[in-house]
Amino acid sequence: MIGFKKLIFWLHLCCGISLGLVVFTMSVTGVILTYEKQMARWADGFDVRPPSPEAQRLGLSRLLQRAYLETGKRPSSIQLRSSPEEPARVSFGRESFVIDPYTGAALGEGATGVRGFFRTMIVWHRWLGQEGDGRAVGKAITGACNLGFLLIIVTGAYLWWPKSWTWKSVRPIVFFRRGLPAKARDFNWHNVFGFWCAIPLFIVVATGTFFSYSWTTDILYALTGEERSQGGGASGGKPKEPARPPSFDGLDTLLDMAAAAEPDWKIVTVRLSESPSAPVAFTLDRGNGFRPDLRSTLVLHRDTGRVLRHETYADMGSAQSARTWIRWLHTGEAGGLAGQTLAGVASLAGCFLVYTGWMLSWRRFRAWQQRIRQAG
Repeated sequence: MIGFKKLIFWLHLCCGISLGLVVFTMSVTGVILTYEKQMARWADGFDVRPPSPEAQRLGLSRLLQRAYLETGKRPSSIQLRSSPEEPARVSFGRESFVIDPYTGAALGEGATGVRGFFRTMIVWHRWLGQEGDGRAVGKAITGACNLGFLLIIVTGAYLWWPKSWTWKSVRPIVFFRRGLPAKARDFNWHNVFGFWCAIPLFIVVATGTFFSYSWTTDILYALTGEERSQGGGASGGKPKEPARPPSFDGLDTLLDMAAAAEPDWKIVTVRLSESPSAPVAFTLDRGNGFRPDLRSTLVLHRDTGRVLRHETYADMGSAQSARTWIRWLHTGEAGGLAGQTLAGVASLAGCFLVYTGWMLSWRRFRAWQQRIRQAG
């Protein structure tokens, strides 16, 4: 009868061989996407400087009006930053461009080539390069392989666990060793990368399951005993009004009210509806944009400025607050630059784990073939 540890070993091995190519693809693209936002902003090269020390930025209404006149399109949102040298970004659905907050002049879409490259990497990371209807198939494959990778990490930790915690037995599997033959080197690398990156890699992979399966969120709510809300937009269920030139009157006052509610804000995103009477939603962030606990949402009545909803992190239930961290834990951005670096290193470790696992499996297969030939 096959032993339990041997059963775990073959499960680990078979999952690694069958899922390795997809896991390797997700790991490589994960490494490339590590500093995506910083690199894209650096490549944009926008240098916004106040025309004079006393210069004031244009009001929200004028910025939106200039954006509308520039494009002929109705803005869906605008993002402003408290830093005086940061531009404003206006979005029109999925499209966006940057404007000078002091003059309202359009600065362009930024480094479209760099951003396009990262979008391609995201498509490969999430959908294996599939577009349109093919995304559902790509998502199903990456989701299943990500779940399998989680199993590989858990079973790998079990197989790695030393029989005795002595320095003599632990040292060879936690530090790189020189001068080893190929097979021993791959085994050493496999253990070392697995040991040092097991926890961050587990976090990256475990949080990745939330993007593929809704039952992961259901489990999160079930564990806390909370009821999962269905959500809903700020505009309510009002019918869509006939299209007409947008009016941005009164938005400056609403922005002042939102800023007064969160005076330490660093980033504010204003979301607009096509209906001129719909509420206006403000997302105010006191951090770098990656910390849910430093973010709040304020929804104001368009005409009266009455507060319709003010939700902070403290107002969320345990499951909802935990769920808001998932994306930023997956990318490491919740921990700032250090967290991103750690997530990137974990993804790089995933590449080496797949490679060394393949090589060990290939040598095992060749040895098995040789034994068969000798026996024959």
